[in-house]
Amino acid sequence: MTYVGEVTPGGPTDLRETDALTIRKMSVSDMHNNVYLLTCTATGDQLLIDAADDADRIQALIDEGTGAIQHLVTTHQHFDHVRALEAVAQRTGATTYAGEDDADALPVAPDVRLKHGDRIRLGEVDLDVIYLRGHTPGSVAIAYTDPAGHAHIFTGDTLFPGGVGNTKMEGQSFESLYADVTSRIFAEYGDDTWIYPGHGNDTTLGVERPHLDEWRERGW
Repeated sequence: MTYVGEVTPGGPTDLRETDALTIRKMSVSDMHNNVYLLTCTATGDQLLIDAADDADRIQALIDEGTGAIQHLVTTHQHFDHVRALEAVAQRTGATTYAGEDDADALPVAPDVRLKHGDRIRLGEVDLDVIYLRGHTPGSVAIAYTDPAGHAHIFTGDTLFPGGVGNTKMEGQSFESLYADVTSRIFAEYGDDTWIYPGHGNDTTLGVERPHLDEWRERGW
C-alpha cells in the first residue's frame, strides 16, 4: 500500500520503504502523538523517535521491525512525548538521545545530549540533528536524506501542516522557532522534503513554503 502518513490512536501502522531505510509511523494516546520507527534495511538496526505513551504498543511496533532498538530519540521535553520513555528505555536498553537544553527536564537523563549539526549513525545510515529552539529550548528534529536525494525530517512539535509549533506558553518564542525553522529547514532542504510531525498528518516543504510570510505576519 502507498504511504500516506495518516494514523489514528490504536489504529494500524503506516509504512514507507526507501532504498536504505524503512519508516513506520503509529499514533498513541488521546493527544494523537506520533511515534516513528526507523529501520536500516542493510543491518536491521532500529531507532525510535518519541516514546510518547503506551510502552506495550511501542514494543509491538519495534517487533514489526527487527524486534530491538539500538537508539531512542526524544524530540523535546513536553510530557505527552515522554510518558513511556522510562519504560521503553529500561525494556530495550537502547542508547537515549535528546537536545542538550531539554535533557535535564526528561524523566530519563539521556545518554547523549544532542547539539545542532550532530549526526546519529543508524546501521549504514546517517541521520542529521537539527536544533529548533522556541517550542522548547532544546527541541530537535531528525533528518534523513535517501540515496535518491529526497529528504525526510521528523520535526516533533516544531513544524506541522499549516505552521510552526505552539509558542503561546511561558518561555516559548515564536521569533526563535520561526527563525530556526526557516533558516535550518526551509533554506536548506528542497520542496520535496517530507515532514513527519509529532501529531497528526504529514506534509511537505513545497506545500508549506508559500505560507511562510503569512506565518510570520500572524505570529504563530
